[in-house]
Amino acid sequence: MENRAEITELEHVKLLVDSFYTKVRKDELLKDIFDDVIGDRWPEHLEKMYRFWQTVLLDERTYSGRPFVPHMNLPVDREHFNRWLDLFEETLEEHFYGQNVEAARWQANRMAQMFYLKISHFRQNTAI
Repeated sequence: MENRAEITELEHVKLLVDSFYTKVRKDELLKDIFDDVIGDRWPEHLEKMYRFWQTVLLDERTYSGRPFVPHMNLPVDREHFNRWLDLFEETLEEHFYGQNVEAARWQANRMAQMFYLKISHFRQNTAI
């Protein structure tokens, strides 16, 4: 397992989130979408993501909110979600192993599928 770790504490969650969003912010397909929405609020976004994944993976209730709402108007399609998942998987494989990797993978896939379906539904039902 070389330098990979199990995701068992907040520092691991921060490594996951920071490494993943470093990739997103450099990715040709995703970077502009994220930067257009987040702007100069990256520190706040990352803090929110730490709390979200801390809640999901460490069962420490630090996140509350409605994660879909900020995403419903994003100009994204299936290819964006697929790329997001590819980068997330790449990050997991580079840094981690163990049971929480499976939990993170499952949650990421669940969110991508749900957000894609909800965004598609929202677009179809608000079209003029």
